[in-house]
Amino acid sequence: MSDTTQMLKGILDGCLLAIIKEGEIYGYELAARLETYGFQSFSEGTIYPLLLRMQKEGLVSATLRKSTAGPKRKYYTLTDKGEQELELFIARWDQLSSSVDHVLKKRGK
Repeated sequence: MSDTTQMLKGILDGCLLAIIKEGEIYGYELAARLETYGFQSFSEGTIYPLLLRMQKEGLVSATLRKSTAGPKRKYYTLTDKGEQELELFIARWDQLSSSVDHVLKKRGK
C-alpha cells in the first residue's frame, strides 16, 4: 500500500458520501468521479467493499437497475443517516485540515 493510499484510507468514506450526495450513482461512476477529482489510486475493487459496509451501516441505500451495457447496476443514494455522517465528516475534516495547515505553515519559521 502506498503512503498516499494509507493517508487517504480514513478520508475516502467522506469523499464517497459527498459524491453520492450529489445524486444517485453506481460504483464505476464513483471511481471515475474520484479520478476527475485527482484520486488516481482507487479502483472499483477498492470502492465496492466500502459501499457494502456503508450500506450495512445504513449510510447509503442501493437499488438495482437495468443497464443498456450488460448486467444490472447497483445505484447508491445517501440516507438521512448518511447525510448526518457526511456533516460530521465535514466538521472533523475542517478542524483537522486547519490544524495540519497551521503546523505546516509554521514550518521553517
